[in-house]
Amino acid sequence: MKTKERILLTSLDLFNRYGEPAVTTNHIADEMEISPGNLYYHYRNKEDILLCLYERFEEALLEALKAPEPEAVKLENMWLFLHLIFENIWHYRFFYRDLDHILSKSEKIKRRYSRVLLKKIDTAKLLCTGLSERGILVASASEIDALSHNMALTASYWLNFQSALQKSPQDELSAKDISLGVYQVMALIAPYLRDEERGMLQSLSRVYLGDTLSNG
Repeated sequence: MKTKERILLTSLDLFNRYGEPAVTTNHIADEMEISPGNLYYHYRNKEDILLCLYERFEEALLEALKAPEPEAVKLENMWLFLHLIFENIWHYRFFYRDLDHILSKSEKIKRRYSRVLLKKIDTAKLLCTGLSERGILVASASEIDALSHNMALTASYWLNFQSALQKSPQDELSAKDISLGVYQVMALIAPYLRDEERGMLQSLSRVYLGDTLSNG
């Protein structure tokens, strides 16, 4: 693996473990056992590294946000769809956990992420509209609009919320938190489902979460 790629992967690992604000280029170089000069040969500063990681994150997320055709939207497919999106969130979890800090110091990333947020809302709206057209979800256009915004909001700030609930700084987020995030987004839809589909959602929840809810 080339040094430039190793720098990105090491940075991603350190950002995820310790948070982007706490990691310096010296930390990255030390972790890789290379000189800071070698790192600066490939990237001018930490902001360059952060932008490259963001571009990868954005590309992967936009790919995950490609919604199926409305006629193909089913409740169980929607759960899988959300799981794939949250897997992307987990892989780049530092970005969500440090979201406000990153957006406050990079206007370029802020502009690009604003477009990603709009894409999240549009995709959620397409999914909910697909369920509505098939009679699975019963909601007005204004309710679907509000629901779509709330789904995007919950997905975007779920890790921040879970971090705030941690009892001590030593507590760490885990894949369980991502499973709960998917559940919370699906729970937003539940009140608008027909009784049959609401029962199906409860069954899917038990299979997907196992003991997570009872132990959470």
